[in-house]
Amino acid sequence: MTKDQRTVLVGALSGIVGMIVLVWALSRIIHAPFIDDDPGARLTYALKWAVVAAVPFFAMIVAVGNARFLSEAIDPTRHKEDAAMEVNGRVTENTLQQLLLFVIGLLALSVSMPFERLSFVPALAITFVLARIIFWIGYRIHPLYRAPGFSSVAYMNLFMFIAVFWLWLH
Repeated sequence: MTKDQRTVLVGALSGIVGMIVLVWALSRIIHAPFIDDDPGARLTYALKWAVVAAVPFFAMIVAVGNARFLSEAIDPTRHKEDAAMEVNGRVTENTLQQLLLFVIGLLALSVSMPFERLSFVPALAITFVLARIIFWIGYRIHPLYRAPGFSSVAYMNLFMFIAVFWLWLH
């Protein structure tokens, strides 16, 4: 295993462990919502938290847009992006991909899980936001340092999908 692979592996594992601990801790601190226990109310609750999860994506779009406006890269067909703008663009693209999976998983989970477990909805959304910020900062420092933020969200999405399938089958 190369030094770069070890760096990514350690970062990825720390991201996954951190995500699990943070989701668990937040779900214990945050109480179940005061909503009716019906699918419409659950989806509405989850959609409100999905907006929170989308905030980093919006910030990334603004960062790319402002950087383009203030540079020679204002015309994207000229390929005048600097390294920071390239990183911000890649972070934005990956965040869109992860956000799509996250919202699908969050909505499905919100109508599948027991009502008393709905505190996981805000816990997951808050963790998503923090993980995307870690991904962005890590990527800006060095591309290998994106691993904690990437793995935490990728595995959180995977775990949500597994939970939804498991809850549907039982």
